[in-house]
Amino acid sequence: MPALSSPEHVPPGYDRAPSHSGLVADRDVRVPMRDGVELCVDVYRPETDEPLPVLLAFAIYNKDIQGPEMAEAIPPQPAWSPLWSGPMEAGDTRLLTSRGYVHVIGMPRGVGKSGSGGSREFDSYDLIEWIAEQPWCDGNVGMVGISGFGAEQVHVARQKPPHLKAVFPFDPRGAYGELGGFREEYPGGVVHLFRYLVGHFGTFHQDRGAPGELTPEREAFWREAMANPDYRIHPHLFNVLSMKGQHMPAYFSTLIDPFEAEGVLERSEASLADIDIPVYTGSGWYAYTYKTHLQGAQSYWRHIASQDKKLLFLGPAHLERPFHGLHSEILRWYDHWLKGLDTGVLDEPPVRYWVAGANTWRTGTDWPLPETVWTPFHLNSWERLRPEPWVPGSVDDVVPPDSFVQMPLTHTRRVQSLRYVSEPLAEPMLIAGPAKVRLFAAIDQADTVWMVSLKDIGPDPHVMTVREGERELHPDLPERELTRGWLRASNRALDPERSTEWKPFHRLTRAAAEPVTPGEVVEYEIEVLATANLFEKGHRICVEISSMDTPTGVAGATNAEYVPYHVTSSRTTLHTVFHDTAHPSAVLLPVVPLDAAPAREEAR
Repeated sequence: MPALSSPEHVPPGYDRAPSHSGLVADRDVRVPMRDGVELCVDVYRPETDEPLPVLLAFAIYNKDIQGPEMAEAIPPQPAWSPLWSGPMEAGDTRLLTSRGYVHVIGMPRGVGKSGSGGSREFDSYDLIEWIAEQPWCDGNVGMVGISGFGAEQVHVARQKPPHLKAVFPFDPRGAYGELGGFREEYPGGVVHLFRYLVGHFGTFHQDRGAPGELTPEREAFWREAMANPDYRIHPHLFNVLSMKGQHMPAYFSTLIDPFEAEGVLERSEASLADIDIPVYTGSGWYAYTYKTHLQGAQSYWRHIASQDKKLLFLGPAHLERPFHGLHSEILRWYDHWLKGLDTGVLDEPPVRYWVAGANTWRTGTDWPLPETVWTPFHLNSWERLRPEPWVPGSVDDVVPPDSFVQMPLTHTRRVQSLRYVSEPLAEPMLIAGPAKVRLFAAIDQADTVWMVSLKDIGPDPHVMTVREGERELHPDLPERELTRGWLRASNRALDPERSTEWKPFHRLTRAAAEPVTPGEVVEYEIEVLATANLFEKGHRICVEISSMDTPTGVAGATNAEYVPYHVTSSRTTLHTVFHDTAHPSAVLLPVVPLDAAPAREEAR
């Protein structure tokens, strides 16, 4: 029987036999914070008087949809199930308790059954120190859970509670901000509806009275947002705006001030550099849809100073909910740090990633991979993608541009685009890491949204000739989207100190925003979110450029909360893309030599 490999089951597949049986559940335990506000938590522990290490799951999601009873009512659902629900992310209680851990699940003030009022800044810190004092805890605390549960782990690791010994913040939110950040949730400053969509399923304590008063500065931002025609074509967003923060206050703040605050970068990077406990982070290639987890994990890897850190990238399909995947790695991590067992978790390269196309695992020593060969493919006429550079002093000087016109959602669901497609590859080509599109373009308005998709097309054995049936690509070729990138044209200003050859780092502050002069050819650098894919021999590389996407449902909704669409222009816009010696538009791909060390792992 051939070996099989799975993007959710990470080699070497660590486990050990259950050491405890029975389950004691203490629900709705009230825990006082330093200011007297009480949090509400559930404590699940093995039936034993032995003090044990504790794994805390703590997030802004309702604890009552976590835990073992929910996992019985709704067994783990794949991402394509209509019952899949993202916030069910606290972990597999039965697996953790049967292996000798206490599983505590809680939520901060202002959520569910927890109290309200005051600042929640130190809620997780105070809860960890309360846990360490309980008779069922041996003084060692780690944290589990993904997404919001992952972001909270980094938030409290910055504060250094004495009894927090290690964290596993998988699928965390962005790193540039206290509990996430604008730039990683909205790459290129392009606002989307993810927070609006998931907000309907939250249990936050919110006022729902008449619109409230705003500070003079926020009142000015609000009036500007209310007059924004790109918002006005979305009645559901305009409804949030009209309530002045009484409904979905966090998302309201994004709508009225869709920029990064001054000083966020410096504060965030300094606080991450102060984290010194062991950290295991990562995400899945699926997270390019809502961005914040994939971007945040990479920023944490880059800036956290801990000498004991690991990075993991999973495959293209969302993890099942209720969350129970990755638990062999979670167990291996905490058996090492909290139980002192020899699990081999540090005896391997620190980076591991799933390669789509090849459907296998590879490892690396850093991210981006040091062996990466940054390889440009140039946009060409007739929507071709060519590896050869433009030649000055030749006909390449005068190649005419391409163009497309996009009408807004008020007029059409049809997305117009330009597709640039390579010849079939003569040999397999592995890419792993972030990519970049350098685009020279003009528009006939003051702003637009650039969207870039990277795709794998093929296999395609045919050639293009003048013969009948060979004058265009076959319409039924297999096509797989790998990842995307976004940039609002007015947010094109770069931060030269933080930008690299492969990562354009945009200055997304309000002060740096600059409208485009209609008709002017402007250079844009667009970050394309990281992925890993093996383009097999005979496959084609495709770069698609557009300026709009559409809801997949009706009435501004979507049929999957983790596939949000974006706020794009309300104006019909002509987009002209230039590609010649003076305007060398290209995609820069992270090509990894197939024979580069560390070698590809065997499927297990």
